[in-house]
Amino acid sequence: MPTEVLMPALSPTMEEGTLAKWLVKEGDTVNSGDLLAEIETDKATMEFEAVDEGVIGKILVAEGTEAVKVNTPIAVLLEDGESADDIGEASAPAAPAATEEKAPVSEESAPSAAATPAPAAPASSDGTRIFASPLARRIAADKGLDLSQIKGSGPKGRIVKADVKNANAQPAKSDAAPAKAEAAPAPATAAEGMSASAVEKMYEGREYEAVPLDGMRKTIAARLTEAKQTIPHFYLRRDIQLDNLMKFRSQLNKQLEPRGVKLSVNDFVIKACALALQQVPDANAVWAGDKVLKLTPSDVAVAVAIEGGLFTPVLKDAEMKSLSALSAEMKDLAARARDRKLAPHEYQGGTFAISNLGMFGIDNFDAVINPPHGAILAVGAGVKKPVVGADGELAVAIVMSVTLSVDHRVIDGAMGAELLTAIKDNLENPMTMLA
Repeated sequence: MPTEVLMPALSPTMEEGTLAKWLVKEGDTVNSGDLLAEIETDKATMEFEAVDEGVIGKILVAEGTEAVKVNTPIAVLLEDGESADDIGEASAPAAPAATEEKAPVSEESAPSAAATPAPAAPASSDGTRIFASPLARRIAADKGLDLSQIKGSGPKGRIVKADVKNANAQPAKSDAAPAKAEAAPAPATAAEGMSASAVEKMYEGREYEAVPLDGMRKTIAARLTEAKQTIPHFYLRRDIQLDNLMKFRSQLNKQLEPRGVKLSVNDFVIKACALALQQVPDANAVWAGDKVLKLTPSDVAVAVAIEGGLFTPVLKDAEMKSLSALSAEMKDLAARARDRKLAPHEYQGGTFAISNLGMFGIDNFDAVINPPHGAILAVGAGVKKPVVGADGELAVAIVMSVTLSVDHRVIDGAMGAELLTAIKDNLENPMTMLA
């Protein structure tokens, strides 16, 4: 029984392809791994290799044919002992309707593979491959027959149509009813990405653990997918010199030590952002569908990593609070976030967020906006770097790279630049934040 060569899925999102170039011709002998064709996918032109060995009996799709669906037959491969006369049993793409009246198709005829792809090549219980023709696989699937229980009469023991038709009395399992064909999963939309079954199929035969999503992980996935698909992000980057801040922080911590207070760099970042939102009040806003809401107070959210996800507790009226008050409140919120004891009002709201990965040694990164916020600041590590001073002399400074992700619907480029400059100025001149 000739084997159909099907249009392959060469990328996870590929639904159809263009056969750019055949690298073989009818009559050529091919081995597993030989290049058959060049196929244009939705992302690139890729080479397609043969899976089985045999002779190219017939090419069904010509070069340059567009929009060939995945799993549509594009060629027929003949095995040992087969000839071109056997190709009539192989499925082929549905031909255009002709003006002449055609004879009715018998019930034994193979359905169009373009409409009903053959089931995947089966394997026995010990994992070895069972060789069966596409038509035999389809008939076996329709009748609920177990191919591993059928002896093939074709070349090299290949199971062909006649073998399956003569095995009507053999059920798939002796102690069970014939298996019902499962409904094919609905194709995933572009917004949803690959379906769960499609992803799992990619890793058949590989050892893995399936970890069910809890409510938090589902919410995070939904919100971040929404953010990247619906929010027009743009990014602004600045380097901030921290030498003055580090000296000032050291002095303050010595004075605050008797009170058990120790300020972190992140405390200064929170204060700097809160004040910057007051300095650029139009940027202290959120997207509300058909309007923009401009808030008066600076309610700043800060990302806190917890096991299995993250929280973004909100420091309300942050511009009004001292550095020590912000530090104490942030420590309390972070501790209760890790214990999952925050109340909804403590992590909902805010206009602006901060995500700091500097403590993990990350130099810089781009954060995803947490809707409906107008912006989020991604904070990297402070590292020593060579800089050119105001006098033109080369020096070494502690430099922190930050990236402001901005929702262009809320904040335009010039306003975003103004906001980031205000944050930078506050951090490079920390004493002004106490005024």
